[in-house]
Amino acid sequence: MPFFTSAFDSTPHLLRGGIVSALAFIFSASLHADDWPEFQGEGRRNLWKESDPVKAFTAESLRRVWTSPVGHGYAGPTVAGDKVYVIDRPDRDHERVLCFDRKVGTQLWEHRYAAVYKDVSYDLGPRASVTVKDGHAFSMGTMGHLHCLDAETGSVVWSKSLGDAYTIDFPIWGLTGSPLVEGKNVIVQAGAREDGACYIAFDRASGEETWRAFEDKAGYVSPMMIEQAGQRILLAWTGFRLAGMDSANGKVHWEIPLKPARMPINVPNPAVSDDGTELFLSTFYDGSRLVRLDPDALKAEIAWARQGVSERKTDALHCMISPPFIDGDEIYGVDSYGQLRCLDKATGDRLWENLDATPEGRWSTIFMVRNGERTWMLNELGELILARLTREGFEEISRAKVIEPTSPLKQRKSGVVQWSPPAFAHGHLFVRNDRELLCVDLSEKP
Repeated sequence: MPFFTSAFDSTPHLLRGGIVSALAFIFSASLHADDWPEFQGEGRRNLWKESDPVKAFTAESLRRVWTSPVGHGYAGPTVAGDKVYVIDRPDRDHERVLCFDRKVGTQLWEHRYAAVYKDVSYDLGPRASVTVKDGHAFSMGTMGHLHCLDAETGSVVWSKSLGDAYTIDFPIWGLTGSPLVEGKNVIVQAGAREDGACYIAFDRASGEETWRAFEDKAGYVSPMMIEQAGQRILLAWTGFRLAGMDSANGKVHWEIPLKPARMPINVPNPAVSDDGTELFLSTFYDGSRLVRLDPDALKAEIAWARQGVSERKTDALHCMISPPFIDGDEIYGVDSYGQLRCLDKATGDRLWENLDATPEGRWSTIFMVRNGERTWMLNELGELILARLTREGFEEISRAKVIEPTSPLKQRKSGVVQWSPPAFAHGHLFVRNDRELLCVDLSEKP
Protein backbone atom coordinates (compact mmCIF):
# COMPACT_ATOMS: atom_id res chain seq x y z
CA MET A 1 0.00 0.00 0.00
CA PRO A 2 1.48 3.39 -0.90
CA PHE A 3 2.19 5.89 1.83
CA PHE A 4 -0.57 8.46 2.21
CA THR A 5 1.03 11.90 2.25
CA SER A 6 -1.79 13.32 4.38
CA ALA A 7 -1.47 10.66 7.06
CA PHE A 8 0.26 12.89 9.58
CA ASP A 9 -1.73 16.06 8.92
CA SER A 10 -4.76 15.35 11.12
CA THR A 11 -5.21 17.57 14.18
CA PRO A 12 -5.17 15.54 17.42
CA HIS A 13 -8.32 15.48 19.51
CA LEU A 14 -8.33 17.58 22.67
CA LEU A 15 -8.15 15.86 26.03
CA ARG A 16 -11.64 15.47 27.46
CA GLY A 17 -12.98 14.41 30.82
CA GLY A 18 -12.24 15.83 34.24
CA ILE A 19 -13.12 15.47 37.87
CA VAL A 20 -16.61 14.10 37.23
CA SER A 21 -15.29 11.43 34.85
CA ALA A 22 -12.51 10.53 37.23
CA LEU A 23 -14.92 10.03 40.13
CA ALA A 24 -17.29 8.03 37.97
CA PHE A 25 -14.39 5.86 36.81
CA ILE A 26 -13.31 5.14 40.38
CA PHE A 27 -16.79 4.28 41.70
CA SER A 28 -17.64 2.10 38.71
CA ALA A 29 -14.41 0.12 38.87
CA SER A 30 -14.75 -3.64 38.64
CA LEU A 31 -14.86 -5.55 41.94
CA HIS A 32 -12.42 -8.05 40.44
CA ALA A 33 -10.07 -5.86 38.42
CA ASP A 34 -7.34 -7.28 36.20
CA ASP A 35 -4.52 -5.60 34.33
CA TRP A 36 -3.81 -6.11 30.62
CA PRO A 37 -0.01 -5.75 30.89
CA GLU A 38 1.06 -7.28 27.58
CA PHE A 39 -0.12 -8.09 24.07
CA GLN A 40 -3.43 -10.01 24.26
CA GLY A 41 -3.50 -9.68 28.04
CA GLU A 42 -1.90 -11.74 30.77
CA GLY A 43 -0.45 -14.89 29.20
CA ARG A 44 -1.23 -13.61 25.66
CA ARG A 45 -4.44 -15.66 25.51
CA ASN A 46 -7.11 -12.96 24.91
CA LEU A 47 -8.90 -13.91 28.12
CA TRP A 48 -10.68 -11.26 30.19
CA LYS A 49 -11.24 -12.84 33.60
CA GLU A 50 -13.19 -10.09 35.34
CA SER A 51 -16.57 -11.34 36.47
CA ASP A 52 -18.79 -8.28 36.35
CA PRO A 53 -18.78 -6.41 33.01
CA VAL A 54 -22.15 -5.43 31.56
CA LYS A 55 -24.39 -8.22 30.28
CA ALA A 56 -25.72 -6.07 27.43
CA PHE A 57 -25.40 -2.49 26.22
CA THR A 58 -26.62 0.13 23.77
CA ALA A 59 -24.79 2.97 22.08
CA GLU A 60 -26.39 5.31 24.62
CA SER A 61 -25.46 3.24 27.68
CA LEU A 62 -21.75 2.98 26.84
CA ARG A 63 -19.97 5.88 28.50
CA ARG A 64 -16.73 7.29 27.14
CA VAL A 65 -14.71 8.11 30.26
CA TRP A 66 -11.85 9.95 28.59
CA THR A 67 -9.96 10.42 25.34
CA SER A 68 -6.39 11.55 24.82
CA PRO A 69 -4.48 12.38 21.61
CA VAL A 70 -2.02 9.89 20.10
CA GLY A 71 -0.27 9.50 16.77
CA HIS A 72 -0.40 6.78 14.16
CA GLY A 73 0.11 3.10 14.84
CA TYR A 74 -1.39 -0.38 14.86
CA ALA A 75 -0.10 -1.32 18.33
CA GLY A 76 -2.80 -1.90 20.90
CA PRO A 77 -2.69 -0.35 24.39
CA THR A 78 -1.61 -2.21 27.52
CA VAL A 79 -2.71 -1.54 31.09
CA ALA A 80 -0.72 -2.01 34.31
CA GLY A 81 -1.92 -0.63 37.61
CA ASP A 82 -3.02 2.96 37.20
CA LYS A 83 -1.27 3.47 33.87
CA VAL A 84 -1.97 2.83 30.19
CA TYR A 85 0.86 2.45 27.66
CA VAL A 86 0.91 2.71 23.89
CA ILE A 87 3.51 3.17 21.14
CA ASP A 88 2.91 5.44 18.15
CA ARG A 89 4.51 7.30 15.23
CA PRO A 90 3.84 11.02 15.55
CA ASP A 91 5.74 11.93 12.37
CA ARG A 92 7.84 10.30 9.67
CA ASP A 93 11.08 10.52 11.63
CA HIS A 94 10.11 9.30 15.11
CA GLU A 95 8.34 6.71 17.22
CA ARG A 96 7.15 7.29 20.81
CA VAL A 97 6.26 5.29 23.87
CA LEU A 98 3.45 7.07 25.72
CA CYS A 99 2.09 6.60 29.24
CA PHE A 100 -1.32 7.84 30.44
CA ASP A 101 -3.20 7.94 33.72
CA ARG A 102 -5.70 5.07 33.56
CA LYS A 103 -8.45 6.93 35.43
CA VAL A 104 -8.50 10.34 33.73
CA GLY A 105 -6.38 9.92 30.57
CA THR A 106 -3.78 12.57 31.36
CA GLN A 107 -0.50 11.93 29.55
CA LEU A 108 2.15 11.30 32.20
CA TRP A 109 5.26 10.93 30.05
CA GLU A 110 6.56 10.17 26.58
CA HIS A 111 9.80 8.74 25.25
CA ARG A 112 10.48 9.90 21.69
CA TYR A 113 13.28 8.51 19.54
CA ALA A 114 14.41 8.70 15.91
CA ALA A 115 12.96 5.92 13.74
CA VAL A 116 12.99 6.27 9.96
CA TYR A 117 11.07 3.50 8.19
CA LYS A 118 12.66 1.80 5.17
CA ASP A 119 10.80 -0.48 2.76
CA VAL A 120 7.86 -1.02 5.13
CA SER A 121 4.41 -1.59 3.64
CA TYR A 122 1.43 -0.15 5.56
CA ASP A 123 3.93 2.15 7.25
CA LEU A 124 1.63 4.23 9.44
CA GLY A 125 3.32 3.16 12.65
CA PRO A 126 4.52 0.49 15.07
CA ARG A 127 2.68 -2.79 15.57
CA ALA A 128 4.05 -4.25 18.82
CA SER A 129 2.34 -3.54 22.14
CA VAL A 130 4.31 -2.34 25.17
CA THR A 131 5.02 -5.07 27.75
CA VAL A 132 4.97 -3.98 31.40
CA LYS A 133 6.64 -6.11 34.06
CA ASP A 134 8.08 -5.40 37.52
CA GLY A 135 8.22 -1.63 37.11
CA HIS A 136 9.65 -1.62 33.59
CA ALA A 137 8.07 -1.03 30.17
CA PHE A 138 9.55 -2.89 27.21
CA SER A 139 8.81 -1.77 23.65
CA MET A 140 9.93 -2.68 20.15
CA GLY A 141 9.39 -0.47 17.13
CA THR A 142 8.87 -1.38 13.50
CA MET A 143 12.57 -1.05 12.61
CA GLY A 144 13.80 -2.90 15.68
CA HIS A 145 14.28 -0.14 18.25
CA LEU A 146 14.10 -2.06 21.53
CA HIS A 147 13.70 -0.13 24.79
CA CYS A 148 13.57 -0.90 28.47
CA LEU A 149 12.03 2.11 30.22
CA ASP A 150 11.19 2.92 33.80
CA ALA A 151 7.42 2.34 33.79
CA GLU A 152 6.83 5.16 36.30
CA THR A 153 8.91 7.92 34.74
CA GLY A 154 9.73 6.85 31.16
CA SER A 155 13.47 7.22 31.73
CA VAL A 156 15.65 4.89 29.64
CA VAL A 157 17.14 1.93 31.50
CA TRP A 158 18.71 0.57 28.32
CA SER A 159 18.02 0.54 24.60
CA LYS A 160 19.18 -1.27 21.48
CA SER A 161 18.84 -0.63 17.77
CA LEU A 162 18.54 -4.19 16.52
CA GLY A 163 18.80 -2.99 12.93
CA ASP A 164 22.30 -1.67 13.67
CA ALA A 165 23.46 -4.49 15.94
CA TYR A 166 22.27 -7.39 13.73
CA THR A 167 21.79 -8.11 10.02
CA ILE A 168 18.01 -8.19 10.02
CA ASP A 169 16.06 -9.49 7.05
CA PHE A 170 13.12 -7.19 7.65
CA PRO A 171 9.66 -8.58 6.82
CA ILE A 172 7.55 -6.49 4.48
CA TRP A 173 5.51 -5.12 7.42
CA GLY A 174 8.50 -4.60 9.71
CA LEU A 175 9.01 -6.20 13.11
CA THR A 176 5.67 -6.73 14.79
CA GLY A 177 6.19 -9.11 17.72
CA SER A 178 5.70 -7.67 21.19
CA PRO A 179 8.59 -8.27 23.62
CA LEU A 180 8.11 -11.18 26.01
CA VAL A 181 9.46 -10.92 29.56
CA GLU A 182 10.15 -14.26 31.23
CA GLY A 183 12.50 -14.84 34.15
CA LYS A 184 15.64 -12.77 33.66
CA ASN A 185 15.14 -12.37 29.91
CA VAL A 186 13.24 -10.22 27.46
CA ILE A 187 12.73 -12.17 24.24
CA VAL A 188 11.97 -10.82 20.75
CA GLN A 189 11.58 -12.12 17.23
CA ALA A 190 14.14 -10.12 15.26
CA GLY A 191 14.63 -12.05 12.01
CA ALA A 192 18.43 -11.74 11.88
CA ARG A 193 18.85 -14.82 9.67
CA GLU A 194 22.51 -14.37 8.76
CA ASP A 195 23.41 -14.04 12.42
CA GLY A 196 21.47 -17.15 13.49
CA ALA A 197 19.31 -14.78 15.49
CA CYS A 198 15.71 -14.94 14.35
CA TYR A 199 14.91 -15.08 18.08
CA ILE A 200 17.06 -13.15 20.56
CA ALA A 201 16.96 -13.01 24.35
CA PHE A 202 18.44 -10.11 26.30
CA ASP A 203 19.10 -9.78 30.00
CA ARG A 204 16.22 -7.56 31.04
CA ALA A 205 18.31 -5.72 33.64
CA SER A 206 21.34 -4.90 31.47
CA GLY A 207 20.24 -5.41 27.86
CA GLU A 208 23.10 -7.82 27.18
CA GLU A 209 22.34 -10.70 24.80
CA THR A 210 21.88 -14.03 26.59
CA TRP A 211 21.04 -16.34 23.66
CA ARG A 212 20.04 -16.43 20.00
CA ALA A 213 18.33 -19.06 17.85
CA PHE A 214 17.40 -20.00 14.25
CA GLU A 215 18.55 -18.95 10.80
CA ASP A 216 14.95 -18.18 9.87
CA LYS A 217 13.09 -15.31 8.32
CA ALA A 218 10.89 -13.64 10.90
CA GLY A 219 7.17 -14.15 11.10
CA TYR A 220 4.81 -11.61 12.64
CA VAL A 221 3.86 -13.58 15.75
CA SER A 222 4.73 -12.51 19.29
CA PRO A 223 6.57 -15.03 21.49
CA MET A 224 4.49 -16.51 24.30
CA MET A 225 4.75 -18.95 27.19
CA ILE A 226 2.75 -22.15 27.64
CA GLU A 227 2.71 -24.99 30.15
CA GLN A 228 3.79 -28.46 29.03
CA ALA A 229 4.79 -31.55 31.02
CA GLY A 230 4.96 -29.49 34.20
CA GLN A 231 7.29 -26.87 32.71
CA ARG A 232 6.96 -23.36 31.33
CA ILE A 233 7.83 -23.50 27.64
CA LEU A 234 8.60 -20.67 25.25
CA LEU A 235 6.52 -20.95 22.11
CA ALA A 236 8.45 -19.50 19.16
CA TRP A 237 6.77 -19.34 15.75
CA THR A 238 9.19 -18.02 13.13
CA GLY A 239 8.58 -17.70 9.42
CA PHE A 240 9.79 -21.28 8.97
CA ARG A 241 9.03 -23.30 12.12
CA LEU A 242 7.19 -23.66 15.41
CA ALA A 243 9.42 -24.52 18.38
CA GLY A 244 9.03 -25.24 22.07
CA MET A 245 12.05 -23.82 23.89
CA ASP A 246 13.68 -23.16 27.24
CA SER A 247 13.29 -19.40 27.71
CA ALA A 248 16.34 -19.20 29.99
CA ASN A 249 18.94 -20.54 27.53
CA GLY A 250 17.27 -21.01 24.13
CA LYS A 251 17.45 -24.81 24.17
CA VAL A 252 15.01 -26.30 21.66
CA HIS A 253 12.85 -29.05 23.18
CA TRP A 254 10.83 -29.78 20.03
CA GLU A 255 10.15 -28.17 16.68
CA ILE A 256 7.79 -28.56 13.73
CA PRO A 257 8.87 -27.35 10.26
CA LEU A 258 6.35 -24.84 8.87
CA LYS A 259 8.06 -23.32 5.83
CA PRO A 260 5.38 -21.49 3.84
CA ALA A 261 4.52 -22.23 0.24
CA ARG A 262 4.69 -18.54 -0.75
CA MET A 263 5.87 -16.24 2.04
CA PRO A 264 5.78 -16.03 5.85
CA ILE A 265 2.46 -14.46 6.67
CA ASN A 266 1.74 -15.92 10.10
CA VAL A 267 0.21 -13.00 11.99
CA PRO A 268 -2.13 -14.17 14.80
CA ASN A 269 -0.60 -16.03 17.74
CA PRO A 270 -1.34 -19.73 18.22
CA ALA A 271 -4.61 -20.44 20.00
CA VAL A 272 -4.14 -22.65 23.07
CA SER A 273 -6.76 -25.12 24.28
CA ASP A 274 -8.08 -24.67 27.80
CA ASP A 275 -6.24 -27.77 29.02
CA GLY A 276 -3.02 -26.66 27.29
CA THR A 277 -2.61 -29.83 25.21
CA GLU A 278 -3.45 -28.40 21.78
CA LEU A 279 -2.39 -25.46 19.66
CA PHE A 280 -4.27 -24.11 16.65
CA LEU A 281 -2.22 -22.34 13.97
CA SER A 282 -3.67 -20.51 10.99
CA THR A 283 -2.13 -18.42 8.22
CA PHE A 284 -3.56 -16.51 5.26
CA TYR A 285 -2.06 -18.63 2.47
CA ASP A 286 -1.23 -21.96 4.14
CA GLY A 287 -4.44 -22.64 6.05
CA SER A 288 -4.73 -24.39 9.42
CA ARG A 289 -2.95 -26.93 11.59
CA LEU A 290 -3.82 -28.44 14.93
CA VAL A 291 -0.75 -29.33 17.01
CA ARG A 292 -0.99 -31.81 19.90
CA LEU A 293 1.37 -31.40 22.84
CA ASP A 294 2.40 -34.45 24.82
CA PRO A 295 1.25 -33.72 28.39
CA ASP A 296 3.95 -35.94 29.91
CA ALA A 297 6.99 -35.20 27.74
CA LEU A 298 8.35 -32.27 25.77
CA LYS A 299 7.09 -33.49 22.41
CA ALA A 300 4.66 -32.17 19.81
CA GLU A 301 3.08 -33.40 16.56
CA ILE A 302 0.62 -32.20 13.94
CA ALA A 303 -2.81 -33.78 14.44
CA TRP A 304 -4.31 -32.44 11.20
CA ALA A 305 -3.68 -29.84 8.51
CA ARG A 306 -6.18 -28.22 6.14
CA GLN A 307 -5.51 -25.86 3.24
CA GLY A 308 -7.78 -24.44 0.56
CA VAL A 309 -6.88 -23.98 -3.09
CA SER A 310 -6.67 -20.18 -2.87
CA GLU A 311 -7.19 -17.24 -0.53
CA ARG A 312 -10.81 -17.14 -1.75
CA LYS A 313 -11.52 -20.88 -1.82
CA THR A 314 -10.32 -21.69 1.67
CA ASP A 315 -10.62 -24.77 3.86
CA ALA A 316 -10.99 -24.69 7.66
CA LEU A 317 -9.54 -21.23 8.43
CA HIS A 318 -7.08 -19.00 6.59
CA CYS A 319 -6.64 -16.33 9.27
CA MET A 320 -4.89 -13.03 8.69
CA ILE A 321 -5.01 -10.46 11.51
CA SER A 322 -7.88 -11.75 13.66
CA PRO A 323 -6.80 -14.02 16.54
CA PRO A 324 -8.61 -17.40 16.62
CA PHE A 325 -9.41 -19.27 19.83
CA ILE A 326 -10.23 -22.78 21.03
CA ASP A 327 -13.25 -23.28 23.29
CA GLY A 328 -13.88 -26.88 24.28
CA ASP A 329 -14.41 -28.95 21.14
CA GLU A 330 -14.70 -25.95 18.82
CA ILE A 331 -12.35 -23.50 17.14
CA TYR A 332 -13.53 -19.97 16.30
CA GLY A 333 -11.82 -17.57 13.95
CA VAL A 334 -12.13 -15.16 11.05
CA ASP A 335 -11.28 -16.37 7.56
CA SER A 336 -9.45 -14.60 4.76
CA TYR A 337 -12.28 -12.28 3.71
CA GLY A 338 -14.02 -11.68 7.03
CA GLN A 339 -16.03 -14.89 7.40
CA LEU A 340 -16.52 -15.70 11.09
CA ARG A 341 -16.32 -19.49 11.30
CA CYS A 342 -16.67 -22.33 13.77
CA LEU A 343 -14.65 -25.51 13.21
CA ASP A 344 -14.86 -28.94 14.73
CA LYS A 345 -11.59 -29.17 16.65
CA ALA A 346 -11.22 -32.90 16.06
CA THR A 347 -11.20 -32.64 12.26
CA GLY A 348 -11.13 -29.01 11.17
CA ASP A 349 -14.49 -29.39 9.45
CA ARG A 350 -16.53 -26.21 9.19
CA LEU A 351 -19.64 -26.21 11.38
CA TRP A 352 -20.96 -22.79 10.44
CA GLU A 353 -20.04 -19.44 8.87
CA ASN A 354 -21.39 -15.97 9.61
CA LEU A 355 -20.93 -12.72 7.69
CA ASP A 356 -22.65 -10.35 10.15
CA ALA A 357 -19.79 -9.62 12.53
CA THR A 358 -17.52 -7.73 10.12
CA PRO A 359 -17.97 -6.60 6.49
CA GLU A 360 -16.65 -8.90 3.79
CA GLY A 361 -13.28 -7.83 2.43
CA ARG A 362 -9.71 -9.06 2.09
CA TRP A 363 -8.23 -9.30 5.61
CA SER A 364 -11.43 -8.03 7.24
CA THR A 365 -10.67 -8.11 10.94
CA ILE A 366 -12.23 -8.82 14.33
CA PHE A 367 -10.33 -8.85 17.62
CA MET A 368 -12.03 -11.41 19.87
CA VAL A 369 -11.62 -11.65 23.65
CA ARG A 370 -13.36 -14.30 25.75
CA ASN A 371 -15.06 -13.42 29.02
CA GLY A 372 -16.74 -16.44 30.57
CA GLU A 373 -19.35 -17.78 28.17
CA ARG A 374 -19.41 -14.58 26.16
CA THR A 375 -17.05 -13.09 23.58
CA TRP A 376 -16.22 -9.40 23.20
CA MET A 377 -15.37 -8.37 19.65
CA LEU A 378 -13.98 -5.19 18.14
CA ASN A 379 -14.36 -5.19 14.37
CA GLU A 380 -12.60 -3.08 11.77
CA LEU A 381 -15.56 -0.67 11.63
CA GLY A 382 -14.81 0.31 15.23
CA GLU A 383 -17.90 -1.55 16.48
CA LEU A 384 -17.89 -3.30 19.83
CA ILE A 385 -19.92 -6.52 19.74
CA LEU A 386 -20.92 -8.76 22.63
CA ALA A 387 -21.88 -12.25 21.51
CA ARG A 388 -22.19 -15.91 22.38
CA LEU A 389 -20.34 -18.28 20.10
CA THR A 390 -21.41 -21.90 20.28
CA ARG A 391 -21.39 -24.99 18.11
CA GLU A 392 -24.88 -23.97 17.00
CA GLY A 393 -23.98 -20.50 15.76
CA PHE A 394 -23.31 -16.80 16.35
CA GLU A 395 -25.71 -15.10 18.79
CA GLU A 396 -25.29 -11.32 18.90
CA ILE A 397 -26.23 -9.73 22.23
CA SER A 398 -25.22 -6.09 21.73
CA ARG A 399 -23.41 -3.88 19.24
CA ALA A 400 -22.35 -0.22 19.24
CA LYS A 401 -19.70 1.87 17.53
CA VAL A 402 -17.04 2.97 20.00
CA ILE A 403 -14.24 4.40 17.83
CA GLU A 404 -13.79 5.81 14.35
CA PRO A 405 -11.63 3.82 11.91
CA THR A 406 -8.77 6.00 10.69
CA SER A 407 -6.08 3.74 9.17
CA PRO A 408 -6.08 4.16 5.37
CA LEU A 409 -6.91 1.08 3.30
CA LYS A 410 -7.63 1.62 -0.37
CA GLN A 411 -9.34 -1.80 -0.68
CA ARG A 412 -12.33 -0.59 1.41
CA LYS A 413 -15.17 1.60 0.17
CA SER A 414 -14.81 3.71 3.28
CA GLY A 415 -11.06 4.00 2.70
CA VAL A 416 -10.26 3.34 6.37
CA VAL A 417 -10.16 0.49 8.91
CA GLN A 418 -9.65 -0.07 12.64
CA TRP A 419 -6.74 -2.54 12.95
CA SER A 420 -5.44 -1.91 16.48
CA PRO A 421 -6.28 -4.54 19.12
CA PRO A 422 -8.12 -3.41 22.27
CA ALA A 423 -7.33 -3.94 25.94
CA PHE A 424 -9.91 -4.95 28.55
CA ALA A 425 -8.96 -4.06 32.12
CA HIS A 426 -10.46 -2.76 35.37
CA GLY A 427 -14.00 -2.94 33.98
CA HIS A 428 -13.13 -0.79 30.98
CA LEU A 429 -12.26 -0.97 27.30
CA PHE A 430 -9.11 0.80 26.11
CA VAL A 431 -8.73 1.27 22.36
CA ARG A 432 -6.86 3.58 19.98
CA ASN A 433 -6.91 4.73 16.39
CA ASP A 434 -4.49 7.08 14.63
CA ARG A 435 -5.80 10.14 16.48
CA GLU A 436 -6.90 9.17 19.97
CA LEU A 437 -6.65 6.68 22.78
CA LEU A 438 -9.95 6.30 24.57
CA CYS A 439 -11.46 4.58 27.59
CA VAL A 440 -15.03 3.21 27.71
CA ASP A 441 -16.80 2.07 30.88
CA LEU A 442 -17.99 -1.55 30.60
CA SER A 443 -18.65 -2.19 34.27
CA GLU A 444 -22.04 -3.36 35.47
CA LYS A 445 -23.84 -0.45 37.15
CA PRO A 446 -25.18 -1.07 40.70
